[in-house]
Amino acid sequence: MRSDRRVPFAGRGTNPPSSPSFRVVVADQRSPRDGRFVEILGNYNPLTNPSQIELDEERSLHWLAKGAQPSASATALLKRTGIWQKHKQATAKKRPA
Repeated sequence: MRSDRRVPFAGRGTNPPSSPSFRVVVADQRSPRDGRFVEILGNYNPLTNPSQIELDEERSLHWLAKGAQPSASATALLKRTGIWQKHKQATAKKRPA
């Protein structure tokens, strides 16, 4: 993959509006909103109590390390699962003091 591509994390609706459920995907910035995606990272179901969030931590950290830019909603999900904090800790260790 070219390094100048911005690869955002995004949410994709998978059901009708009355029963929202979303896939968390990695998509190329140049792809249409509901177009092709690179990889499915997990699912989010906001209707369950508590909300069901299933994300592949290893693959999420992999894409974040490669420079993927999560959307605001994907960042919120990453923070709720603790993956965002692990990413920040890993990047802080790589940077010299």
